[in-house]
Amino acid sequence: MIPSIPRLEDYGLSANYGFLPEHPPLARLEDPYYAPWEALLEILETLIKTQKVREWVNALPVLTPDRLVSEAEQRRAYMMLAFMSHAYIWGGIDACEWLPPAISIPFLGLSETLQIPPVATYAAVCLWNYGLRDLDGPVDDPENLESLLTFTGTEDEAWFYLISVAIEARGAPTIPLMLEAMRAARDDDIRTVKDCLRIFSSRIEDLTLLLKRMYERCRPHVFYFGIRPFLAGSKRMAEAGLPNGVFYDTGSDGDCYREYSGGSNAQSSLIQAFDIILGVEHYPTGQKKDPTVSSLEGTAPPPKHNFIQEMRKYMPGPHRRFLEHLCLIPNIRTCTESRSDDIELCATYNKCLGALEQFRAAHKAIVARYIIVPAGQAKQAKLDPEASGAVPIRNIASTMALGSESPPAGGGHGLASNEAAKNGLKGTGGTRLMPFLEQSRVETLAAAIGDRVPMETEGTTRHPPSPNGFIRTCKVNEFEDYTPPAIGMAGSWEDSSEVGGLCSY
Repeated sequence: MIPSIPRLEDYGLSANYGFLPEHPPLARLEDPYYAPWEALLEILETLIKTQKVREWVNALPVLTPDRLVSEAEQRRAYMMLAFMSHAYIWGGIDACEWLPPAISIPFLGLSETLQIPPVATYAAVCLWNYGLRDLDGPVDDPENLESLLTFTGTEDEAWFYLISVAIEARGAPTIPLMLEAMRAARDDDIRTVKDCLRIFSSRIEDLTLLLKRMYERCRPHVFYFGIRPFLAGSKRMAEAGLPNGVFYDTGSDGDCYREYSGGSNAQSSLIQAFDIILGVEHYPTGQKKDPTVSSLEGTAPPPKHNFIQEMRKYMPGPHRRFLEHLCLIPNIRTCTESRSDDIELCATYNKCLGALEQFRAAHKAIVARYIIVPAGQAKQAKLDPEASGAVPIRNIASTMALGSESPPAGGGHGLASNEAAKNGLKGTGGTRLMPFLEQSRVETLAAAIGDRVPMETEGTTRHPPSPNGFIRTCKVNEFEDYTPPAIGMAGSWEDSSEVGGLCSY
């Protein structure tokens, strides 16, 4: 029996806001009990600059989440604790592998309640971290948005988060739209399927234009050196000072070190939903679909890419379950493939793939500009600071080069500059990151039916993937002992790193 089409309300989603809260997130917890948290976060930027954030956090009372009476309050508290925890871990010259009970106890409790790991996830920094300048204005206009919390107090950091919020908002109506398309396909209403696909492709094109607005107010070197280190996870971060991850101290015998991946836009349920709906399959970098293995009849193919599956664990529980439900029902590719003689249907479906490929191409260009290029500049600055004209930055308590137009010498601040001094800045090549992004883009086009989607569109130049970029030896049963990348949007990139960056769409 084919499962029913999922209902948005069963998963806390809405037709107008999608994976965003139906109402703007709370800007403050009004209960005076939580005033110590609010007071600390009001001066978080200053505490980081003066290296006093750990001192202030250590002085906090241990507050419990029991007095949070609504899910909105729980989300606000979770977001606050995410920012406090990452400021505590990364807000000094060296990383700190211990979180005090004042953070650990409420953070772990809220993590269990909200069914999301206790780390600065995409939900914490984006989905639940925005307000509206004009309450009657649009949510999909980044000009009308403001971030509730940042580490640096810079417009660059706020803009970085808000572009993702705007993309979520503008993409929200496509969810009920494509659920209707899947319902129509089940009823053999192909005219409705075509109409939905036309709207869908246009909306994805809008999302690409929004993504490209990242350049307007987020400077690459500010992101790379000033913002990105705070978003690091605790998995595979030994060289940054976390050989075992982070110890969440609650004072109980069961306390232990925990390892979590850093925040990543791969934790956005929206783009993963697009892939599921269109039947786009992703594989570990270097692998391709085995043509001898067929997908389950009439349903979305089983998960192939370990990183993408791993990132679902970092989504709010209801969002994750929505995607799992979506995977169980026939996707649009199944419908289109069964009617491959319908040229109009194939063309409208392929146009959606082309639009999604353009989105991924735009993202790849952003990663190159915001990660690959600054990493190269940092390496050059370390080798020859005078020739590079870089601004010397010694630690996280300094100005972090946030107002400078040049990258800091030696690779940044705090843990970044320390690791650069010890081992040399990593990430200058990005040889594993870029092949992952390129393969994701190519796999999007590979789902086309009939005539292939053109590799070039007006005003866009495509370059073939590096011939050695996809070479990798993979285990047959790789998912069982797979260790996901820890760094997401942050951390130190090296040639062996597989995926991550600003986002991994």
